[in-house]
Amino acid sequence: MDMLRGEKIAEANLTDWRKLAQGLHARYLVDDFGTSARFVAAVGEAGDALGHYPRVSIGPGYVDLKLITNEAIYRDSEGTEHVVEWVTQQDVDLARRITEIAADHKVDADPASVSMIELGLDTARSATIAPVWAALLTGNPEAQGRGSLSDEIRDATGRVPNMWFGEADEHETPRQRFHVEVYLAAEVAEQRIAAAIAAGGTIADASNAPGLTVIADQDGNTGIVCVDVSAAKKE
Repeated sequence: MDMLRGEKIAEANLTDWRKLAQGLHARYLVDDFGTSARFVAAVGEAGDALGHYPRVSIGPGYVDLKLITNEAIYRDSEGTEHVVEWVTQQDVDLARRITEIAADHKVDADPASVSMIELGLDTARSATIAPVWAALLTGNPEAQGRGSLSDEIRDATGRVPNMWFGEADEHETPRQRFHVEVYLAAEVAEQRIAAAIAAGGTIADASNAPGLTVIADQDGNTGIVCVDVSAAKKE
C-alpha cells in the first residue's frame, strides 16, 4: 500500500491524531483501567475488521495508540519502489474508526499531549558503526535499515527509541555527536520551546523552524524540537 504524503494526511482531518516521525499518534484520557480495557478491546475488534492494528500502551489515566504500516511503498524520483515504515490509507481509515469508538465510549482525546523521542548520531561512517548500535540497542542485526532507506536503527517491537544517523564530516576536535529529537504536535511546539528557554536554554538554530528548532542547554548540548508541518491541519 502506498505511503501517504503529509498533505494527504492533513486533508484527512484526523482530529484526535497527530503525525509524529513515521506514524500517527493519539492519546485518550480514561478514568480507570476497566475503561481502558473495554476501549482497547473495541479498538481490537475494529482492527480485526480491517486486518490492521495499532500499537497500544496503557498507563494511569491514558491509552496511547500508534498507527503505522510496516510495509508501505515509497516511490523515488525514478519510480523505483521501496518498502518503508510509514502512514498509509489503512492507518487513516483505522484512525477514523478509533475516533468513532472513543466517542461511543465517552473517552476524550488529548492530541496536544502526544510526543515521541528519537536518537540522532552525527557520523561520516553510518554503514560502519550502525551494526554496533543495532546489536547494542536491539540485539538484532536486522534492525539496521528496517523500514528505512538509510542505516537507521528501528526495533520491531518498539522497546527502544529509533536511532538515525546524520551526515557529518570526519573531524578530530571533540564535539557533541549525539542529540535527542523531540517530536511534538504542532500546536504545542512554541510552548515547549518557550519552556526550555525559560529554564535557561537558548535557540541554537531556527533556520528550519517550525519543522526543526535546535535548543541548546547552558553547557551547549543540543536537542531538536521536531514538527511534521506538512501533515499538520491548516487553519
